[in-house]
Amino acid sequence: MQRKSIAIYGRAFNSSVVPYVQQLFSYLKEKDVLTYIHSDFYDFLKLQFDCPDDCLLYYNHQDLPNDILFLLSLGGDGTMLSAVSQVRDSGIPIAGINFGRLGFLASIHKTQISQALDAIFNGEYTLQARDVLQVNGSDRKIFGQDNFALNDITVFRHDTSSMITINATLNGELLNSYWADGLIIATPTGSTAYSLSCGGPIIMPGSGNFVITPISPHNLNVRPIIISAESELELEIESRTDKYILSCDSKSETLDTHTKLSIRRAPFRIHLIRLASDSFFSTLREKLLWGLDVRNY
Repeated sequence: MQRKSIAIYGRAFNSSVVPYVQQLFSYLKEKDVLTYIHSDFYDFLKLQFDCPDDCLLYYNHQDLPNDILFLLSLGGDGTMLSAVSQVRDSGIPIAGINFGRLGFLASIHKTQISQALDAIFNGEYTLQARDVLQVNGSDRKIFGQDNFALNDITVFRHDTSSMITINATLNGELLNSYWADGLIIATPTGSTAYSLSCGGPIIMPGSGNFVITPISPHNLNVRPIIISAESELELEIESRTDKYILSCDSKSETLDTHTKLSIRRAPFRIHLIRLASDSFFSTLREKLLWGLDVRNY
């Protein structure tokens, strides 16, 4: 019988969660699961505890075998976003154990590791396909091969207190010239992140939409707008410093204003593992205290 195999990805974490990581590796050893660990993360783990020496290492997305069941992300939502670069368009699903604060994407609680993995290995889960955004520059390659975002792509002002002007064209037609601190283009996954804090709407995953949310616009009549995921958005930025910042989830670059941006849906989706107890609306109620009325408590 062929051994089950998974990949593990993570970033540096607080030493308080080391016992939970040790519990994870004890579980995987007991279940005889073949484990591939990202090399940088393995180097970190060896400094924290007596990490198993029979694990296999991988160095980038090209090293990941096609027959692994899923990639397990250890950390918070930021680590989950970074894990997207590990699987890319391979179709390998991602599950996340939450060592962070919010845990909107990394939905497995650190005290429920064994129960959650039992359910996954028994096939008691669903795969949720999430749209991804892709950005390209008019005169340069941006972010190398990591020019995609599960949450959002955002344009910010750079090194100035003055607002920038963002000329946005949607499918070849002028949408608006935003005079603001910046502009967020968010997926449904990212609609509960930065976009939400700037007044954007919550979008249910699978809705086939993106949302454009201005950051502190000078004209208060300019509101967030939901667009079809089939749309192509082009941005041209004007700034007093002739520079602006572009972020793509956790990655960022400083660009010259002569670099125009083209943003559209990526040609692949990311598949998140969701357990039976993990629904979108229960997550909204639990993590965002959605609908909570303190008068009832």
